[in-house]
Amino acid sequence: MKLISIETFANEFVGFVRVTAEDGSQGWGQVSTYHSDITAQVLHRQVAPWVLGQDTTDLDDLLDIVTEREHKFPGSYLRRALAGLDTAIWDMRGKQAGKPVAELIGGSAGTIRAYASSMKRDITPADEAARMQRLRDRFGFDAFKVRAGAEVGRNRDEWPGRTEEIIPTMRKAMGDDAALLIDANSCYSPDRAIEVGRMLEDHGFSHYEEPCPYWELEQTKEVTDTLDIDVTGGEQDCDLPTWRRMIEMRAVDIVQPDILYLGGISRTLRVCRMAENADLPVTPHCANLSLVTLFTMHLLRAIPNAGKYLEFSIEGDDYYPWQDGLFVEDPFTIEDGHARVTDAPGWGIEVNPEWLARSQYQASTL
Repeated sequence: MKLISIETFANEFVGFVRVTAEDGSQGWGQVSTYHSDITAQVLHRQVAPWVLGQDTTDLDDLLDIVTEREHKFPGSYLRRALAGLDTAIWDMRGKQAGKPVAELIGGSAGTIRAYASSMKRDITPADEAARMQRLRDRFGFDAFKVRAGAEVGRNRDEWPGRTEEIIPTMRKAMGDDAALLIDANSCYSPDRAIEVGRMLEDHGFSHYEEPCPYWELEQTKEVTDTLDIDVTGGEQDCDLPTWRRMIEMRAVDIVQPDILYLGGISRTLRVCRMAENADLPVTPHCANLSLVTLFTMHLLRAIPNAGKYLEFSIEGDDYYPWQDGLFVEDPFTIEDGHARVTDAPGWGIEVNPEWLARSQYQASTL
């Protein structure tokens, strides 16, 4: 099936993609969040010329052709643009087959355990624990992730002593049975990361995310090799050879690709297969309630090495005001701590026409 048009509807924060095939079939996808208007430009300038009029049957090969033709631009923006193309084609395929994407990639509709994921550091440990308790009581979450250190903080904390306080506070507030996760967002040198990791182990945390600068794989591996807690990472990485090296050297215990940072479902499935061959689980990064979380839900219902849970952002419109009104019907509901993938064809969503009307529109056509 050949594509005849690629349309984008974007603003600074989020951008949707609609592809149309020669038979009139259409699909919706999304470029990565954050500077999505720039990513949309990349899609039209550097992706569309290589894919319009081309057969999309072998999607892996088509994506590789784009990266080869644009070999002077190996970085994040090109991959974030590819994600919009890829996810729209998967939606189109699902609609053509009358199946959810999860089924097309080897899975099925159904539920996934979710963890309540906090993005905030400007919150006291007591207030963070209290809001997690409210979420537990309302939605049934039994797993929770908070933040340690400062983002890319060079060993600094958000304020002195916050990390040392939030670790025991969360365990005491949530009880012995709760799964507790923490994200350092590239904050620490290995020695400090190990020091914090020992505190996490002492309080029963099970997931220690991105303790060292993510680009320093040897530093992360030093932490992984030293600690018993699962060290995790990979959300920022969009280069497949980097993923291969990370997995082969076992820099982390759990891999965390972000479908939209990496370049779409097809490229993420390649990483999942690398991890499966190394007996590593996959717990993807999906830190907002745009389509990236829905894509991740479908992926986790399909891969054999899916991790224990889905990341589910608890931040509302006060933190992500651009999330408001994206879809006609909200595809994200949590019941008894679980999210649900429906059996609707494709991604099973309809983008809000009012949102589309306010967006920046561009089209590339044959």
